[in-house]
Amino acid sequence: MLTTGPFVHYLLLVIGVLGSFFAYTAILRLLAPSPEEDQSDLARLAKKELGMTSAFSSLNPHGGLLDHIDLLLLKTFRLDVKLEEMHMMMGRPDQPTPLQILHLKEAAAVGLCAFLWFMSDSALFGVFGLIGFLIPDSYFHKRIRDRQANIMRSFPTFVDLAALTIEAGLDYMNAIDRILKNSRTKTELELELGTMLNEISLGYSRRDALKRLAMRTGLQEIRSFVGLIIQSDELGTSLVELLRNYAADMRFRRLNKAEKLAAQASTKMLIPLFIFIFPTVFIMMLAPMIKSLFTRGFGL
Repeated sequence: MLTTGPFVHYLLLVIGVLGSFFAYTAILRLLAPSPEEDQSDLARLAKKELGMTSAFSSLNPHGGLLDHIDLLLLKTFRLDVKLEEMHMMMGRPDQPTPLQILHLKEAAAVGLCAFLWFMSDSALFGVFGLIGFLIPDSYFHKRIRDRQANIMRSFPTFVDLAALTIEAGLDYMNAIDRILKNSRTKTELELELGTMLNEISLGYSRRDALKRLAMRTGLQEIRSFVGLIIQSDELGTSLVELLRNYAADMRFRRLNKAEKLAAQASTKMLIPLFIFIFPTVFIMMLAPMIKSLFTRGFGL
């Protein structure tokens, strides 16, 4: 019977990990779109807005081991733009930065690898801990969804106010500025609109500033709103009627969504009923009968 020593075992393990790594990299590069296919205005704005120079410029190619690992992951899996985009969709908070997000993902991968290796006492199972690199994404995506929900709560009201203010005779940019000045609390939507106005004052065109607004929020409703404004500028159509129709359509969709969630509530309630309520009821109803049968016998 052929036996292998621990050296051969670890050598095969390293070969398997490296082979999976290179196979994933090759598939990722094959499926990635070519630079010529990604030439839309929004893509160019994204490349201009998102960049490695702003968030990862502190990494030194000639620095320590951690810098080399960071640069290897960023260049191999093209994580620089993805992490910048994730940070932007969270509203560009001070903590965590894109570099800190990368370090958190690395720490999660190493921690899960060490845990699986310790629990299984086998390096083979420890390799599966590389999945921990993706675990922090769920937390950051939840933060993005919460922020988008915050934006959508105040967006229909903003559209109605914008339609009324534009109908009063103001330009849409002046109308947005007036709405922001009269607002008492600054929501996520108002902060993004304020950023858009600041970009226009710094020299960006209105079209670019509006598209940056849609890109930072990542919401289809905001993209549709931006498209309406750009269409009104290009074709000279009435923006008031477009905004009114769009606000009515949003209210109709929110009503349909609420009705759909209400219809799903009865189905979702079956799960806690079957798990918690029905077993308790059965125990309360059948416990005296079972006790009587065991204490007095079956009457035979």
